[in-house]
Amino acid sequence: MTGAGIDGTLESSLVNDLREIAGAAEKIGAFCAEHGLTEQIAFEVNPAVDELLTNTISYGYDDGAEHSIDLVLRIQGDTLTVEIADDGRAFDPLQTPEPDLGAPLEERAVGGLGIYLVRKTIDGVAYRRQDERNVVTLTKNTTPDHPS
Repeated sequence: MTGAGIDGTLESSLVNDLREIAGAAEKIGAFCAEHGLTEQIAFEVNPAVDELLTNTISYGYDDGAEHSIDLVLRIQGDTLTVEIADDGRAFDPLQTPEPDLGAPLEERAVGGLGIYLVRKTIDGVAYRRQDERNVVTLTKNTTPDHPS
């Protein structure tokens, strides 16, 4: 089923604790179900969000303080938009070079595979630094016949 004609928004915040990611995944699944999107959409969006949140929580902060990460889901017509905003160290995931998948495992650079998978499963990824915050925007076409 498509999201055509169904608009909606969910705004949520989580703290920079890896245990918070499961709750974000549940919210994404519930939002998709509530707006008539297929389970496949949630299945493709959740790992991308998980990867970005994991990177932010694991590497984005230089202090041990609690920080808020904002998550906004928006469905407009046939597009699901997910925006993740944090006050961590400036980091543009789009600047991460693609991994050399042809190289033997022991010769590959550490890191970069998760961002590569985000780019492959999500239709659009954008980054901006705004008001001392990283803002990553993911877009996913929700039409059933759209190739992933």
